[in-house]
Amino acid sequence: MHDVLRNFIKEFGMLTDGEIDIIVDNANIKSFKKGTVLLREGQVARECYFVLKGLVREYYIKDGEERTTNFFTELEPVNSFTSHTSGKASKHFLVCVEDCALTVGNDSLEQEMCQRIPRLESIIRQEVENNTGKMQDEMAKFITSTPEELYADLVENRPELLNRVPQHQIASYLGVKPETLSRIRKRMLTAK
Repeated sequence: MHDVLRNFIKEFGMLTDGEIDIIVDNANIKSFKKGTVLLREGQVARECYFVLKGLVREYYIKDGEERTTNFFTELEPVNSFTSHTSGKASKHFLVCVEDCALTVGNDSLEQEMCQRIPRLESIIRQEVENNTGKMQDEMAKFITSTPEELYADLVENRPELLNRVPQHQIASYLGVKPETLSRIRKRMLTAK
């Protein structure tokens, strides 16, 4: 997994091999079994994650039902910014949908790495801004699209999720019941 992390960091092209070695050597990589809850509603987020292998789901419980709001796959960060930065209890859960290999970070590790590699702070800020922009675009898409459009977008842009995630969680993510998702899929198949 260290090689996966090393190759990801090299993609930035902003760090020397020595700086990359410092980050990789100090990375806290842990394995988590399918079903492991990384964060529960009501807990304060103290750690952040980065997916090297596997899939993590974010969900809320509303009216007694799980409402999936995101899936995080390989080479994606997993954070609960609102809880982490405010110190307030999380309103959502983070759970491993598959066996996962994740980097586990916290404030002290980030500070230590930024002290050792000063320009790392600007790289982190840039990545946070990029991810914030992506999340903003995702939110706009969910507000302005029909469930059929969202499913078509999922098929086009994240087709691997359809084989890795249970259909009831896909339906929840799209904001529909599993029966409605079945009808959407059937309509899309017959339209081809």
